[in-house]
Amino acid sequence: MAGHSKFKNIMHRKGRQDAVRSKLFSRFSKEITVAAKMGDPDPDKNPRLRLAVQNAKAQSMPKDNIARAIAKSQAGEGADYTEIRYEGYGPGGTAIIVEVLTDNKNRSAANVRSYFTKYGGSMGETGSVSFMFDRVGELVYKPEAGDADTVMEAGIEGGADDVESDEDGHTIICAFEDISEVSKALEEALGEAESVKTIWKPQNLVEVNEEKAGTIMKLMDALEDDDDVQNVFSNFDISEEIMAKLG
Repeated sequence: MAGHSKFKNIMHRKGRQDAVRSKLFSRFSKEITVAAKMGDPDPDKNPRLRLAVQNAKAQSMPKDNIARAIAKSQAGEGADYTEIRYEGYGPGGTAIIVEVLTDNKNRSAANVRSYFTKYGGSMGETGSVSFMFDRVGELVYKPEAGDADTVMEAGIEGGADDVESDEDGHTIICAFEDISEVSKALEEALGEAESVKTIWKPQNLVEVNEEKAGTIMKLMDALEDDDDVQNVFSNFDISEEIMAKLG
């Protein structure tokens, strides 16, 4: 499981840009508004909105901000956002999936393509790399939620497919279509999760050398810093030694 653990730690590096709280709140607001516009404005009746609100609260987003985002969807304010998935290859033959919420598809496509090109990658057609990933639900709990056995038991009883625990916390994987039910079951057993979301989980990892790793990290940073980008997923595997050198 060493490779997967490295991957998990790499994905947690997203905290670099998420530390910019205003940008993080902006992404939550956009997701909440879109979820509320597409379904019921009541989180209890709208699973996608419920998860969006839950994630926003877990990151200490003020209740007023959440309420405004929902109200905006009902008042017809703001832009109409389109969900788009871009796929492509990064340095070293790594696969990358980029999820976007945008009010200007031409702008988003041009920006994402430019990042791939600048850092030695190439953007492909939809489906060009997603077959190498599984679409699943991911729930993350802090270490305080319980010990590994407690969380494992709760995950099994709640319908999860896999549970991983380490010093950073607990990561629970479930089927994409079961995320709402599993989330509710685990909330009753363990309390509110730190995050609940759907992810693209790589089926296999691609190990990269130091030179390629540095370029990949720059590409990931560029993608994650774009205001239209909501999520970025990849299958690269960088050793802890190389990560330490890259800082």
